[in-house]
Amino acid sequence: MLLFNECVKEKMMMTNKMKYILAVVALLSATTMQAQDSWEKWGPTRGMKGAGVLVRAGYTIGGTTPLPLPEEIRSINAFSPKGGATIGVDVYKMFCKRWGASMGWHFFYEGFHTSADVKNYKMSLTMDGNTMSGYFTGTDITNTDMWGMTIPILATFRISPRWNLSFGPYLSTYFKKNFSGEVYDNEKGVGYLRVNDPTGEKVNIDRNNPATYDFSDNMFQWNAGMEVGFDWKACKHMNVFAKLDWGMTNIWEPDFDAVAFRMYPIYATIGLAYRY
Repeated sequence: MLLFNECVKEKMMMTNKMKYILAVVALLSATTMQAQDSWEKWGPTRGMKGAGVLVRAGYTIGGTTPLPLPEEIRSINAFSPKGGATIGVDVYKMFCKRWGASMGWHFFYEGFHTSADVKNYKMSLTMDGNTMSGYFTGTDITNTDMWGMTIPILATFRISPRWNLSFGPYLSTYFKKNFSGEVYDNEKGVGYLRVNDPTGEKVNIDRNNPATYDFSDNMFQWNAGMEVGFDWKACKHMNVFAKLDWGMTNIWEPDFDAVAFRMYPIYATIGLAYRY
């Protein structure tokens, strides 16, 4: 009788263990199926065989700057992105569950306004109808505006069913561009140009009669750089996105030397995208 009871207890324990194992297996299976359903739910439309289209619209902020800041720029008094806009289309293709590629055509406006105190800043200026080149000390006001198109060619990685990372090179061309401003004395009343060299003739410039410059025609037609971006799938057809375009080529034409250093456009965009 004792032996029989022991056998019954052992069978019951084994039965309970099997129940636990089956419950765990069922839970894992349900979780796996749910995760798989989630990947399919937020993935490309099946009918397009892993491909899709994104129509984007966003708000752009940033500026065009030397990197690193040269010693001629002593302080930044104001940096005010004018704001901008980007609209465009991306086509993408998924090669597997996580990896894919995309290509886009983005039309943009980018602009900024800045004020800086500079010393021995190499420039070409126009004052009272005369053009002078030399080294300026005082306050420099700059306005930049650029209209153009960017073509990014990116690798895409699905971090999760709803989060996408994209990164890769881009090429931009400008339809219209502006880089202009004026210079005058700073808050301490110091404002002058040394003509031709740092010890040349001194020409005083004050805010009542500022000197101006316009280097728009000296900006290079093309710019190349790197883009990194994130997309979050907010609902079935709508993404929220953010991206950063970091220019890696000088905005000036190769033979332009009125400004002594290279400058690069760096702009970020946030916005919404409709997903087909």
